Amino acid sequence: MTTLLPVSALVPTRNRAEPFARTLNSLAQQSAQPMEMIVVDGSQDDKTEQLCQQSVSGLETEIRYYRATALGAATQRNQAFAHVSQEFIWLMDDDILLEPECLTRLWNALQSDPLMGGVNAMITNQRYLPPGRISRTLFQYLHGQAESTYAGKCIGPALNLLPEDDPDLPEIVPVEWLNTTCTLYRRVALPNPLFPSNFVGYSLMEDVTLSLTVGKQWKLANARTARIFHDSQPGDHKNSHYVLAKMELLNRYFVMTQVLERQTLKDHLKLAVLQLFELVALLQTFKGWRSLPSVLIGKAEGLLQLWQSGQLKTVAESVK
Repeated sequence: MTTLLPVSALVPTRNRAEPFARTLNSLAQQSAQPMEMIVVDGSQDDKTEQLCQQSVSGLETEIRYYRATALGAATQRNQAFAHVSQEFIWLMDDDILLEPECLTRLWNALQSDPLMGGVNAMITNQRYLPPGRISRTLFQYLHGQAESTYAGKCIGPALNLLPEDDPDLPEIVPVEWLNTTCTLYRRVALPNPLFPSNFVGYSLMEDVTLSLTVGKQWKLANARTARIFHDSQPGDHKNSHYVLAKMELLNRYFVMTQVLERQTLKDHLKLAVLQLFELVALLQTFKGWRSLPSVLIGKAEGLLQLWQSGQLKTVAESVK
C-alpha cells in the first residue's frame, strides 16, 4: 500500500518527455510518494503535458501541470514553488531514476532531527573521488587546512564537492551543501523565492546558493542509502562552452562574496587560482583544447562584467 507524504515535488522540464516518463515510472514504484508534483514545462511541444495528463500505473501523486512563464532551471523552480500546498518540498530533476525506498529514506533522514533543514540522495553515477596529489594540494590551499576528506564540503571560493559513498559511513552524513537533483527540504527552512533573479538559463551554482542559505540556520545531510541514478540528458543549455564559462565565474563569484561573504583579497586570489586550475585541466584532452578559446572568451567577459559592475574595483583599490 502506497503512503502519501505531505510533500510537494517540484520538477522543471523542457523537451524531455521520454526521460521524464522514466522518472515517473520509478516514482510509481516507491512505497512512499509525494502528495503532489508541480511540473513547470518549457517544452516546444505538448508531449510532456500529455504525459502529465495520463495515468501512470502505481502513481498516486497528483500531478499539477503549468506552462513555464520563463525558461531556466531556477526560474521554473521559483514558479513551481509559488503553487505548493505541502510543508515539505522535494526538488528533483526530470531525468532521475529512483531506487527502491528512496523517498522513504529521505523522509526518515529529514525527520531524524527537528533542526534538519534539508537532505539529498546519493547519486550512484556521480560520486566523490579522493583527490590526487595535485588536487589535494589545491583543496588544502583553498580550504586553508588539510582534511582527511573534502566530501560534501564547500571550500574556499565556493568549490562544492560531492558526498562520499562509503559503506562504512552512517546512513545520514552531515554535509555543507546540497544539490537540486533529488533533495528534500522543510518548507519553513526555504527562502521565498527559492533562487535570486540572477540565476538564469542553466543556473549553475543555484543549488549551492540555496543550500548554503538554508545551512546558515539549519542542518544539512546526505541520506546515503536514499539512492538515485542520474540519467543526465544533453541540451542546448549545456552546449555553449562560452556561456557556461562566463556563468560559472559570475555565479561562483556571487556565492563566494554574497552568500559565503568571503570578500578579502586572499579570497579573490583563491578564486583566481581555481579558475587557472580549471583552464589547465582543459589542456589534458583534445576536446578541452577545442573548447579553450570559447572558455577563455567567456571568462574574460565575466571578468569584464564584474569590473564594470564595480565589484572588483574595491578589491583592486585595497591593493594600492
